[in-house]
Amino acid sequence: MLFYVLAALVLIVLALLWTGGLYFFKTAIRRTPKTFLVDNPNLMPEPDNEIISSASDLKWLDAQPTTEEISLQSHDGLKLYGTWLGSNKGSDQTVILAHGYSGRGREMAGFARFYAEKHGYNVLMPDDRGHGRSEGDIIGFGWLDRKDYAQWTNWVLEKVGTQGEILLHGISMGGATVLMTGGEALPTQVKAIVSDCAYTSVEEELTFQLKQLYKLPAFPFIPVTSLISRWKAGYSFREASALKQLAKVNVPVLFIHGEADTFVPTEMVYRLYEACPTEKELLTVPRAGHGTAFQVDRTGYEVALESFMKKNLSPSCFVPVSSEAK
Repeated sequence: MLFYVLAALVLIVLALLWTGGLYFFKTAIRRTPKTFLVDNPNLMPEPDNEIISSASDLKWLDAQPTTEEISLQSHDGLKLYGTWLGSNKGSDQTVILAHGYSGRGREMAGFARFYAEKHGYNVLMPDDRGHGRSEGDIIGFGWLDRKDYAQWTNWVLEKVGTQGEILLHGISMGGATVLMTGGEALPTQVKAIVSDCAYTSVEEELTFQLKQLYKLPAFPFIPVTSLISRWKAGYSFREASALKQLAKVNVPVLFIHGEADTFVPTEMVYRLYEACPTEKELLTVPRAGHGTAFQVDRTGYEVALESFMKKNLSPSCFVPVSSEAK
């Protein structure tokens, strides 16, 4: 009799854990409204700083005559959309911007304006799978997206020609995405990566958020949810690792992180930096929270970017223009 009671208790516990795992999977991985991000104090910018793309940046983007909406089909059949901003300087230099979790490509308009106005670059702003206009019910956390961004690099070369050079620049989930993408077999025209406030791995970031938001330990919730993710999304949290992908990166990387980041802990950037086997640079910004380094120290951010670009892109492609971003 005791055996049956214990067996029933075990089954009840397993059922509860599975139910909890399904809840966390739906909350984090499924394409659903991310209400837990609303009013999250760890995502609030400094009161005197705008978000990455202000209303004026978005208005500027909409006013550009060389802007067009584009699409491609992913390797697994999803239709992915993006915004292409062609250079009005005739440049064959392109930056591909990777947005953050629950965002969309147009939200990178502030960065697009910097690259286009100050350097005459082409700019590609994709909507990740499961985000914006792109198809997909699953959020890839950079791991599924890495193959999509590899496809986008090929799309760019078809657009501008194989003489072009490509810079990858991502923020938050996008920062992890460009690092994960860097570990793939990419065209030689991809010359450098800028990773802003990236996490080390999906497992570590979700473990941190589980404790922050729900005051729960990693075990058994993260392993159970990861198992469900492997089943339903096609990837486990542990394999989705920017740290592991860095071992295969063969281009220079600029790492950026806010020193006051409490959403993706600042300590993660130091481990990413140490794991990078190529030429690398690190910029940490005092007082900057998650994703706000560009706003908190715009001058320092731009100086670091321009120095990195000048070192790692062909001089003939690096053509600053005189107009200033407003």
